[in-house]
Amino acid sequence: MDEVIERETATFHVTPGYGVTARDLLGYSQAVRIGNRVETSGQGGWDDDLVVAEDLEQEIVRAFDNVGRTLAEAGATWADVVHVNSYHKVAAGADAIGDEHNRIMVREFRSRLGGRAPVWTQTGVTVLGLAAMRVEIRVTALVEGSG
Repeated sequence: MDEVIERETATFHVTPGYGVTARDLLGYSQAVRIGNRVETSGQGGWDDDLVVAEDLEQEIVRAFDNVGRTLAEAGATWADVVHVNSYHKVAAGADAIGDEHNRIMVREFRSRLGGRAPVWTQTGVTVLGLAAMRVEIRVTALVEGSG
């Protein structure tokens, strides 16, 4: 008896503005949806011209906003998010990410997730994709009632 493997179709999504630039310059999409599962690429605190906010708080808020924009392109919202990976630029040799990053991240989680607590992996790194970046966020979402 042959094994039958069903494969769902992956649909790739590009966020208008910065997502088009990233696709054209670097050859990647901002999100992929397979059934009810949505995975995003890392989202930074940039504007549509890929200019990163100078203020850390504004950068993190923009990164959360960009995750929301990207999820929307794939038919999801922050309410569907079940897993978050965040990457935070730290000084070489630092032993922690720091209270300022954590305070802003937690505030944004609480305001966007309505009291739910997704799985969260937070990683300190010494470099990110753009020199001005200090944070990058990627998520996994499961859209209820679809797929």
